[in-house]
Amino acid sequence: MLIAGAKGFAKEVMESYIQDHTEAEVVFFDDVSLDIDSYMFNKFPILRSKVELKDYFSNISNEYTLGLGSPVSRKKLSDIIDEIGGKLVSTISSKSHLGQFGIEIKEGCNLMQGVIITSNVKIGRGVLVNINSTIGHDSIIEDFVEICPGVNISGNCHIGMQTFIGTNATILPGIKIGANVTIGAGSLVTKDIPDNTMAYGIPAKPISK
Repeated sequence: MLIAGAKGFAKEVMESYIQDHTEAEVVFFDDVSLDIDSYMFNKFPILRSKVELKDYFSNISNEYTLGLGSPVSRKKLSDIIDEIGGKLVSTISSKSHLGQFGIEIKEGCNLMQGVIITSNVKIGRGVLVNINSTIGHDSIIEDFVEICPGVNISGNCHIGMQTFIGTNATILPGIKIGANVTIGAGSLVTKDIPDNTMAYGIPAKPISK
């Protein structure tokens, strides 16, 4: 598996993936970070150019998964790698729990350990659901949303694309959060939040555009 990114979150994706695929070979791609070595943990190679990436796609596999946070960064990097010929795939930890009915998960998602997704939930492309987060019934999570550790999204919620929900935030039932929104860590969202807004607090209130 090729993991796009070779910094902090990429290590967590690697750990989760290797726990479920003990014999798998893992390679990283990072052509922007200047402070990393050629190998992760002196074991896993890091491709440092798009030329190396194209060669890997041609000779090994064109499948890759995202190993970085930030909705905008995830979208930008996936667009670049897709143009080179990459095929974005999901990594779903065996230590997550997915409901049996009505679950739709598009390509490129990272579902980490302890994630619970109940029933009839739709998750878009490139979504990151971090450890110990929950998503309730009939919710829709649009493309490239980042859900940080310990977030609880109640039933029948709608989260717009490229929105960031901070650690331990809680979204009450039936709430709609727009696109390109930032919800601060620990917030309690009791009312709808419009597009392009930063909101924080208990209850969460818009504090800036």
